[in-house]
Amino acid sequence: MRVYGLLVDDQTRCEHYHSAVDIIAIQFKCCSKFYPCYQCHNACEDHPIERWQPSEFKQLAILCGHCKNTLSIQQYMEVSHCPYCQAKFNPGCKKHYGIYFDIGG
Repeated sequence: MRVYGLLVDDQTRCEHYHSAVDIIAIQFKCCSKFYPCYQCHNACEDHPIERWQPSEFKQLAILCGHCKNTLSIQQYMEVSHCPYCQAKFNPGCKKHYGIYFDIGG
């Protein structure tokens, strides 16, 4: 799976988010490309971000940078770690859900 953006390692950490728990990449609905974060997407693409709709939350659009398995958006939003390899995800990513996913509110 190719991950685009301003990467700093092979676990999908980028120039913007590179702590030990910053290990996911999101497939952006607008371009079908995986990026580590919205800032990488915006730096590399010339179109606005299109958010995933609730009816699409079963889409396998989250890549664990540790084990390279994909999770559905719904799975990802319900866990604090990868269900395949148990690697911990950054809990702070929840602050950005509204950028990627139409979660209402």
